[in-house]
Amino acid sequence: MVARVVIAAPGSGHGKTTVAAGLMAALRAAGHRVSGHKVGPDFIDPGYHALATGRPARNLDPFLQGEGQLVPLLRHGSAGADLAVIEGVMGLFDGALGTEGYASTAHVARLIDAPVVLVVDASAASRSVAATVLGFANYDTRVRLAGVILNKLGSQRHEDEIVTALEATGVPLLGALRRDDSIHAPSRHLGLVPAAERAAESRRLLPELAEWISGGVDLDAVVRVARRAPALTGAPWDPGPAYEGPRATVAAAAGPAFTFRYTENVELLAARGIDVVDVDPLRDNELPPGCAGLYFGGGFPEVHAAGLSSNVDLRTAVAVAIAAGMPVSAECAGLLYLCRSLDGLPMVGALDAEAAMTKRGKLGYRRAVAVADNVLSVAGQRVTGHEFHRTEITPAHGKTAAWGWDRTLDGFASPSLHASYLHVHWAGYPALADRFAERVRAHAPVASHD
Repeated sequence: MVARVVIAAPGSGHGKTTVAAGLMAALRAAGHRVSGHKVGPDFIDPGYHALATGRPARNLDPFLQGEGQLVPLLRHGSAGADLAVIEGVMGLFDGALGTEGYASTAHVARLIDAPVVLVVDASAASRSVAATVLGFANYDTRVRLAGVILNKLGSQRHEDEIVTALEATGVPLLGALRRDDSIHAPSRHLGLVPAAERAAESRRLLPELAEWISGGVDLDAVVRVARRAPALTGAPWDPGPAYEGPRATVAAAAGPAFTFRYTENVELLAARGIDVVDVDPLRDNELPPGCAGLYFGGGFPEVHAAGLSSNVDLRTAVAVAIAAGMPVSAECAGLLYLCRSLDGLPMVGALDAEAAMTKRGKLGYRRAVAVADNVLSVAGQRVTGHEFHRTEITPAHGKTAAWGWDRTLDGFASPSLHASYLHVHWAGYPALADRFAERVRAHAPVASHD
C-alpha cells in the first residue's frame, strides 16, 4: 500500500512547489517517512523535494518513461516510505501541447490512481476562488479532487469570505496559508534556482517552511486523503539484477553548476557494474582513481562559466581522457562544458563548437532518433526526451549528430562520445544504460594481481 497525494494548482505561480516541499518537510517533521515525486521532466523542484524528505529526487512522466512505468517507478521510489507526495506541473490539466492533456498532472494522477489537492493563490480574489475550485472539480470527474489549500491570503476576513463560498462546492478545505514574502525560492531564466546552489540557505529555510505549513494546513487531514488512495498492483520498477563482474568507475559532474540528473539513470548504471562518483568541475582538480567513463548531466554552466573555465586542471584532465577514448555521455550542461568556449570563456575543447547564452529559450518534449551508432545508442534507436535551455552552440551538430528530430540534427556523437541538448530518462530506455555501461567496462583499467 502506497499512501499518496498529488499537489496541483490551477496554473503556474500559485505556489504549489513551495506548498509541496513545505508539506513534505512538515510531514517528515511530524514523524512520517515521506517520498517526494515530481510530475514532468523538471529537475529543479525535485532538488527541493530531496532536501525536504532526505530521500533521492524522483520524476513521474508518461512521455519520458511510458505510461506503464509510472506505477512501478512510484512503488520503487516510495519504498520504505509511508507517504508519497507528488508535485504536479503547470495547471492541473495542462499537458503536452496538441495532445489533449497527455503528461499533465491530471493524466498522471489518473495513471497512479491518486487523489488531488488543489493549491489556489487567493491573493487577487475572494468568492471567485470557489468558482475556480468548482470548475476544476467538475471539469474531469475521473480526477478525484479531494481538497483545496488556499495560499497567499491577506487577512482573516479575506479567509472567512472564501471559506464560506467554498462550502457550496463540496470540496474540503485542508489548509489556509497567509502570505509570507520571506518564504520563497529565488528564480532565474529557467525557473527556480536549484537547491544545490543554495543548499545552506535551503536547509535553513526548510524548518520555517515546515512550520508555516503546519500552522495553516491540517496535516492529519492530508494524511487521511493520501491513505484513501487504493492499493497499487504490480511489481516495483527494478533497475536490473546486480552485476557480478568487476566494477568500473564513472565520474559524474556535480556541484552547483551540474544539478540536473535523473536518479534512476544512476541506479541503472549501478546495477550494471558502474560506480558513479561525483566530481565538482568548479572545485575538484582531477578525475577519480580508476575513472573509466564520464557522465555530465544538466545544470547552469552559463551561470558558473568563469569558475568552470578557471579550473584548468580538471578541464585538461577531461580533455585528455576524452581524446584517449574514454566513454562520455553529456546532456545539455555537459554539452556546453565540452565545447571550446562558453560565452567566450575557455571550456574543455573536446567538441569543435562554441556555446553562448541567447535571449530566447527552447523548451519542450521531443521524439528523437539516433543518427548513427555511438557510445549511447544504435542507429535508428527512437527515444522521447526534452529540451530545456537558453543557450545555443555553433555549429549545432557535428559531422555525426547525436539525435535528429523535427527535420533538425542535434549534438555530437562517436563510438566513444555522445553530447546533446536532449535529456533522456533512461528508465524508459534501459538499452542506453546497457550500451554505455558496456563501453565503460571495456575501457576500465585491468586490475593488477601482484
